[in-house]
Amino acid sequence: MRAWHILSLGSQPVQTRLSRPVPAKGEALVRVSAVGINFADLLMAEGRYQTRPALPFVPGMEFSGTVTALGPDTTGPAPGTAVLGLPGNGALAEELCVAADALSILPAGMSMTDAAGFPIAYATAHLALTHTARLKPGETLLVTGAAGGVGLTAVEIGKRLGARVIASARGDAKLAVARTAGADHLIDSDAPGMKEALRALGGVDVVFDAVGGPAFDEAMRAAKPDGRLLAIGFASGQVPQVAANLLLVKNLTVSGFWLGGYQATAPTLVSHSLTTLLGWYAEGALRPHVSHILPFDSYPQALELLRSRAATGKVVVTLD
Repeated sequence: MRAWHILSLGSQPVQTRLSRPVPAKGEALVRVSAVGINFADLLMAEGRYQTRPALPFVPGMEFSGTVTALGPDTTGPAPGTAVLGLPGNGALAEELCVAADALSILPAGMSMTDAAGFPIAYATAHLALTHTARLKPGETLLVTGAAGGVGLTAVEIGKRLGARVIASARGDAKLAVARTAGADHLIDSDAPGMKEALRALGGVDVVFDAVGGPAFDEAMRAAKPDGRLLAIGFASGQVPQVAANLLLVKNLTVSGFWLGGYQATAPTLVSHSLTTLLGWYAEGALRPHVSHILPFDSYPQALELLRSRAATGKVVVTLD
């Protein structure tokens, strides 16, 4: 079968041929239809992600596809069932084996491209805002990097939870995407004075920050008393340093959030989140934004779209 391989850290991905996998007990064999591409794929290939798979490895952290077989004595979605999954890596291949109980069944009407880019961004935004930050209706939520894959879902879910949402992104085109997702106020991240702009809007209760760098510090200084700040990622390449005196004076809380950590320590929390989110999708309450759909052979170009910040929402590679 066709697959992409990372042979060494920092090298370009290479397309290769691998033996087709056979599901063991507890596993399902899935024919992959589409794969969501994430900024974390870039970091993992460079050895800068939280986890480092043994080399060589097949990249691809999330996928959609169809179950074709179950391992011996395995209960799971029946062959022919459309599913999505979060294997962490290995999805950029025509077939893969995954734990059967970790698959989520797609609701009626959900496309494979919507499904492929759904689990990481939506589960991250949902759990970060509900489980960690405890966002309440009527509170003000700031989302940085609001046109990116996880930022855009945070805007959408923040509105679903009843918050007033301020979206920060670079340039009018990306801000327009955030507006479509439900943002109430827009701030161009290239313009000076984010702290002043946030204070003029009354300050913020919760910060969902996937960018890091100076934006985190300005958002912290514009946070209301008892504000909660979520460190989601550092797309700017700069890890912010927290001024503990500000935390003390304003009773602020800074929390990190990494979905992969919860997959390892609290997988039921993640599965319950996906069940809720897929239910919202079925109700028509969520509308995934996929800016680019590329064929399997164009995986390197998909990575470049993320590296150059040319994409909004999700980038998806298809095999069908």
